[in-house]
Amino acid sequence: MSQSIDQQRRNFLGIAGGALAAAGFGIIAPARAQSKATALPAIKPGARSSIGPVKQINAGVLNVGYVETGPGSGPAVILLHGWPYDMHSYADVAPALAEAGYRVIVPHMRGYGTTRFLSTDTMRSGQPVAVAADIIALMDALKIEKAVLGGYDWGARTANIMAVLWPERCKAMVSVSGYLIGSQQAGKVPLPPKAELQWWYQFYFATERGREGYAKNRHDFAKLIWQLASPKWQFDDATYDRSAAAFENPDHVDIVIHNYRWRLGLAEGEAKYDAYEKTLAQAPVIAIPTITMEGDANGAPHPEPAAYAKKFSGHYEHRLITGGIGHNLPQEAPQAFAQAIIDVSRT
Repeated sequence: MSQSIDQQRRNFLGIAGGALAAAGFGIIAPARAQSKATALPAIKPGARSSIGPVKQINAGVLNVGYVETGPGSGPAVILLHGWPYDMHSYADVAPALAEAGYRVIVPHMRGYGTTRFLSTDTMRSGQPVAVAADIIALMDALKIEKAVLGGYDWGARTANIMAVLWPERCKAMVSVSGYLIGSQQAGKVPLPPKAELQWWYQFYFATERGREGYAKNRHDFAKLIWQLASPKWQFDDATYDRSAAAFENPDHVDIVIHNYRWRLGLAEGEAKYDAYEKTLAQAPVIAIPTITMEGDANGAPHPEPAAYAKKFSGHYEHRLITGGIGHNLPQEAPQAFAQAIIDVSRT
């Protein structure tokens, strides 16, 4: 088992097992004076309960549900949510960016909300590269040549993959928890017990009991993940239920289960992406301007910034967001996330 494969796996899953000292995040922290020149007005987290009307458009293999706000002639920004969350993660971020002059697109990813497959014959795949291809198809459908990308969790992984495979379509990126490109090969490498413990749901989903349990209890299951991933975020039931409605998508369970089984090499991907997977398995460097971010109370598995700093060869900055901020950083700290989008777009 090669050292390089082990390092890929460690970067991808964050072997620290959640015991990450706050001091470790200060390694890559250039001065933020540039932010002050274009500072946003104050944004109160949770101030908006709605992100706006959802539009629909055919894009690739999907009919995608998405919200669009801001001037159509403005620089395009695409904001990508994670699991188990939805577009409401950007309810405060999107309007702030729109008011700053950006054209903001927030899609429901495959398996969420009003996004649907156009054909019953299409594989209900959660393969990360397929999710990234969905966003390229959405950009084509919306006639967006190039965009700034922002994401966390699955959304950050999607943005990372796009930046590697389609860099000409990506102006810049904000990526919560840094470099998240992985592969089935890297996923085979065992981790220390504490790190494996944090991935308990991945192993649960590897079983049919897990599939049935998630299908039956997805509302309570996802709420538990929210609580574990953001232990200091005091969200209320109304906030959670707005997002939980997106999990009732008929393809949601299939997409989620396939994603986690694929990562462990327990499910096949789509052959048309094999060449892309060979590229991603090399853990390639990302060249577009990037700001990575981390909350100081992220309870989900995540790598240390020092482990991925050299994976970005262009303009790069890492920001630690303090104050008990967990995994869903855009919703918990919308001011910081929106500011990062503006700053990286102007590099």
